[in-house]
Amino acid sequence: MTQTDLASRFMDDIDPALLGFLRDKVNSFVKWDLVRFFHDNPHAADTADNIARYTGRDVRTITDELDGLVTTGVLEENEISGLQIYTMVSDPAMQQLINQFVHACDDRNFRVKAIYHVIRGMR
Repeated sequence: MTQTDLASRFMDDIDPALLGFLRDKVNSFVKWDLVRFFHDNPHAADTADNIARYTGRDVRTITDELDGLVTTGVLEENEISGLQIYTMVSDPAMQQLINQFVHACDDRNFRVKAIYHVIRGMR
């Protein structure tokens, strides 16, 4: 089986919107964790330091990833009292896509395919 055949097998039955979300927005395991954190805590509004603590990650690791999620419209960033505060985006369409992604991750087959796409995108 060629690399192209394998890639096709892992893309054929993924919803195109979710595939685009994986490729363009949640293209790292850190971003995946952050999306999950904000999905599970939709009213969270916090600094990178605290988000790192809650997610068990190093703040240096998540800062660029938080900024990437802001750039792609998954999170919002606001300055409050000189601190950068991150929140889930208020756009209903993006919230729905986040919800769809997190619920799709409950399915083992989807997770395997999603992991494949994240790893493939890291090359």
